[in-house]
Amino acid sequence: MLVITRIFVLFMALFMVGAGMAASAEKKLKVIASFSILGDITNNVGGDRVEVITLVGPNGDAHVFEPTPADAKAVASADLVIVNGLGMEGWMERLIKTSGYKGPVVVAAQGIKPLEGTEEEKEGHKPGAKHEHKIDPHAWQNLANGQIYADNIGKGLSVVDPAGASIYKATTEAYKAKLAELDKWVKTEFSSIPKPQRRVLTSHDAFGYLAAAYGVTILSPMGLSTESEPSAGGVATLIKQIRKEKITAVFIENVSDPRLVEQISKESGVKLGGELYSDALSKPEGPAPTYIDMFKNNVTKMVAAMRKSL
Repeated sequence: MLVITRIFVLFMALFMVGAGMAASAEKKLKVIASFSILGDITNNVGGDRVEVITLVGPNGDAHVFEPTPADAKAVASADLVIVNGLGMEGWMERLIKTSGYKGPVVVAAQGIKPLEGTEEEKEGHKPGAKHEHKIDPHAWQNLANGQIYADNIGKGLSVVDPAGASIYKATTEAYKAKLAELDKWVKTEFSSIPKPQRRVLTSHDAFGYLAAAYGVTILSPMGLSTESEPSAGGVATLIKQIRKEKITAVFIENVSDPRLVEQISKESGVKLGGELYSDALSKPEGPAPTYIDMFKNNVTKMVAAMRKSL
């Protein structure tokens, strides 16, 4: 009986050790991403080793986001925090300080050459208005930059999870290959349109990197932030420009109030070309639930509008 008892105790001990090892192996890194596009890139790089919590979710506007106590609690318990940088999340520094988080912070846009320019330089903006951004934070709108985002995120995950470093390297390279292939497709699509016809209007100035990378002219009544407000004179000038340059479509954005663009569409006589996804992804059932899907949606709609002017 004593031998059986000892065997049982040994079995239970081995079982508990095995269970503990399994639980340890299954424990995922808790990663905070500031908004949905970063969250999707992180999920692609981190795979099964990470649990990603996105503060600004689908269709959310990171420019005007106001964190809650629940957000501070989530950040406090994170293993890693990922932000865009370039002035995109003005609220993030305060949130991290309030939460007491002391861990590493990955700046996804680190190493990217930002597009510069103040909103005062944009035609039609109110003189003396408040301007938060001196550089354009929307760097993910160039897929070459998206690959840099993936690299930075992969390196950040490897720092807090060295055991998974080789996995993160492999997933990063695989994801970058997908983005590089998509980049070729985007260039082919836009190059099929003569450059004078590569012109569209969007709600706010979120597509500067796309314009620079793919030879597209993007007009917008608003500045780099959705908080900026164009003057009536600026809107009138923009409508004249739309008519003069024969722009064939104007687009609303999922994070912007559509009323201004609808007004411009009505007064210029140019039809709405649909909805673009600039600063946030769509919900899973929408047309842009991932970063890759977002690009496919936006480019397909832009090119279709441009072709109407040929």
